[in-house]
Amino acid sequence: MRKADNACGAVLLVLGGLILWESLKLRIGWGLNGPEAGFFPFWLAVGLVLCSAIILVQAFLNRSSSADKPFIQEGGLTPVLKVALPAFGMVALTEAFGLYPAAAIYLAFYMRWIGKHRWAATLAVSLALPVASYFVFDRWFLIPMPKGHWTWISGLY
Repeated sequence: MRKADNACGAVLLVLGGLILWESLKLRIGWGLNGPEAGFFPFWLAVGLVLCSAIILVQAFLNRSSSADKPFIQEGGLTPVLKVALPAFGMVALTEAFGLYPAAAIYLAFYMRWIGKHRWAATLAVSLALPVASYFVFDRWFLIPMPKGHWTWISGLY
């Protein structure tokens, strides 16, 4: 467990450092129109670096026998993969089809496969939530979401 904590803390520390470095290039101050482009990434990265430092310190100070337990118990990997694989699939689908179709497919797959919900509830949620998100973000707040590379699908919305 201590090795996993060390590895996780180190990876998060490097990631936080990279985000800090990149956000400093974008200006982190407060301009006339509000926060500048690097403001939020900078402060999120500061939090990430602090949390990863806490993880590393705790892993270093933890000398108990529980620290040598395995990171993943037997049979514990399957539920993690059931959550992680559809999430990776949604990222890939978002790149191809755009956010809203990918969200509909992801929600339908996840609710039916993991949640074992009925088809009526699955279809209602997986269609209503992306449509509501489209109207909130694209129409009302005028925030364009990823449309994907296949324009014949993103041209529908």
